[in-house]
Amino acid sequence: MPVSRFRATSRPARRHVQRAESVLVEQYGGLVRLAYLVLPASAGRHRRVLRAHSLAQRALPKAGGARPAPGVPAPRSGSEPVASLIGNDLRASVLRAALRDGRRAGSWTGRAAAAWPPRRLPIVVGLRLFPRSGNADDMALGRVLAGAEPATRGAFVLRHLDGLPEPQVLEVLRAAGVDDPADALRAADRLDLGNGATAASVLPAAAHSEFDACTVHAQPTDLLRRRRRARLAGAVLLAALVTATALVATDRDTAGSGGTGSDVARSSYTPAASDLRRTDPSVWADTSRVDFTAWPARGDRADDSALLNRALESWSGPSRAGTRVSFAPGTPTDPPPRSPQLLFAGEVDGTAVVLLHDGGRLARYSEPEASEGGDAALAVARADDADVTTAAAVTVATRDGAARYLLAPWIAEAGTRDLLRPDDAARDLGVSAEGVTDPVPAASAGGSCERRPVLQLRSSSRIVEDHSFLLADRGGLSPAHLTYTPLPGAGTPPARQPREATGSAALVAWSRLACGLNGLFDGDTSVRAVNLWDFADQRLPGDAGRAVWSCARAVTWRGTDEVSVDLRTGDGTQRVVRARGTAACSRFGQHVVADTHWRSPEGDWYVLAAGSRAVTGLRVTGEVEAESDDPTLAVRAPRESEPEVRGRLRTGEDLPALTGDGEGAGDR
Repeated sequence: MPVSRFRATSRPARRHVQRAESVLVEQYGGLVRLAYLVLPASAGRHRRVLRAHSLAQRALPKAGGARPAPGVPAPRSGSEPVASLIGNDLRASVLRAALRDGRRAGSWTGRAAAAWPPRRLPIVVGLRLFPRSGNADDMALGRVLAGAEPATRGAFVLRHLDGLPEPQVLEVLRAAGVDDPADALRAADRLDLGNGATAASVLPAAAHSEFDACTVHAQPTDLLRRRRRARLAGAVLLAALVTATALVATDRDTAGSGGTGSDVARSSYTPAASDLRRTDPSVWADTSRVDFTAWPARGDRADDSALLNRALESWSGPSRAGTRVSFAPGTPTDPPPRSPQLLFAGEVDGTAVVLLHDGGRLARYSEPEASEGGDAALAVARADDADVTTAAAVTVATRDGAARYLLAPWIAEAGTRDLLRPDDAARDLGVSAEGVTDPVPAASAGGSCERRPVLQLRSSSRIVEDHSFLLADRGGLSPAHLTYTPLPGAGTPPARQPREATGSAALVAWSRLACGLNGLFDGDTSVRAVNLWDFADQRLPGDAGRAVWSCARAVTWRGTDEVSVDLRTGDGTQRVVRARGTAACSRFGQHVVADTHWRSPEGDWYVLAAGSRAVTGLRVTGEVEAESDDPTLAVRAPRESEPEVRGRLRTGEDLPALTGDGEGAGDR
């Protein structure tokens, strides 16, 4: 269906505009939502809300005879309702304006970008507006859309939210000036959340919460900042005069020396405390990018220039004498490419701690008091693509077998729990006004496994509702995020998706594997997240009860992975296989088959095998032969036998059992 701009003249034109106004009022919420999702997420939710309303309100054609958009055909006669034609014309107008605004905002820098969007109605003074918070899937969808091209976002909304058929989507995109509408639509259909769920499956619910720019919350702007602005106005004017005078003098000096001094300074530049970037404390509640960039500068020494300069010199300049420098595996060792962001500077357990972020890495500078003795230390680790969970806590100090954490500003509640005791409730964790927690005991050392403390945090409802999650400290700057994927349901249900490991089933499952957490990647501290997937359950021979097959997949900040398949029985947990550099147990490897030897209570040895939900049969060949039309199999076999196990998928394909450096039979 073609989309056109209205050709308006005199009385018929006025009737056309009146009809368009009626359609706009009827579809206003959808038009605002379209604009809100296409506008750049970097603008912040408040400004996007206002601009989305402005674009929707300006979508009406002019009664005086607006010119048709270039390349857009006039409406064809036919059976298509006029309201549908007008609605798509309004969508094209809003989409065209949103794409144009996005291009302008993307080409601006500094103060020009901060001033986007231009001052047009509606205007709100003294309040910040933002849509209601959604759930974790809604936030994941927001991150996916923010990383997509604006035209892809527009196609996504038109196809999966407005429900337009493909030909109409292509016409609207073409009318909005999209160069390749078909490519934008294909990209929209390929969007997924990174956890196996398609973005389209989450959008309908998110459209009524996270992306509904017509139902908003209101918060006052920074009241203290308003007062400071009035007091500092005179000081700013004076500083501007002094700076201008200094620039004139510097310009004269440079001209006299041939201009080479500035080149030398630029090549040996080390940022100073005054160059550090600081985020406004209110940003985290009004941004679609909930990560370390939304952290404000906190701590009682955030204005200690001497301390901040020493921290910057340790990271940016030549190594300072007496400073121990360490980089987590896979972390670039070059100085920060620009002035870092200050996250924290303060005293923690008698040590001065400075926490910096350069956009892709965290750096923690620790300097003990003179009376304490010891050397200063700098630890640097990757933190790229952090999110609401992996940017929720940073270890700021470790002492006497306990750690303190600096929590993100969006954390509303903090507690601890012992992962080995799933029935025990989480205990409240004290947090200072600056966001530093009370000491949290570390996991048992020396090979024992008497306790395995983890953080249980809850996000503020201002960014996501009913969202609690677990973080496990493994000795790095950032604790690892723990998630859980439950057993498949009966029949052939859709694939289960990873969820937060705070439910009863998740806690019970993790309690059986908690002691192996620190052994992942042979103790590598740069593990970012671990998902535990219970992919099959099996009745054991000889009425020995039931067993659960699980696959724990750990991913590091540098992108490497390790999977560990385990068999949990009533008598213990048996390691089946461990492998690295595999897509198994991820959204790119959603099918898995595993096998192991198992000894029954009567002393008989068996080969047990199991497959995930899409496995419809199993076959054992070699020293023993057996076949099953179910996703599980048990056959007697000598302990020393090495049979080959393969699964059969619904598609008819064969899937070999996962192999690696498994430990064989035995409990751990």
